[in-house]
Amino acid sequence: MPDNTYPQLHFIWGGIFTDATFSTLEPGSEESYGPYHDVQTADRVWNEKARRNIDIANHRLFVISVPRPGGTKVA
Repeated sequence: MPDNTYPQLHFIWGGIFTDATFSTLEPGSEESYGPYHDVQTADRVWNEKARRNIDIANHRLFVISVPRPGGTKVA
């Protein structure tokens, strides 16, 4: 039986993009982290990872939240 305590999973995805439109990643630069069960943890990890590459102008990371498969929040 799945753990339905958390209705969403949160992932961090991004990398170094080819230009300022942030639509195409440079080959081999993709980063992904997660899943995280709460957005606070995902935000904390996002902040830590983003700060490491703050001097690279085209580096971006995004927090992506998706519904947990088969899950709804249990009260």
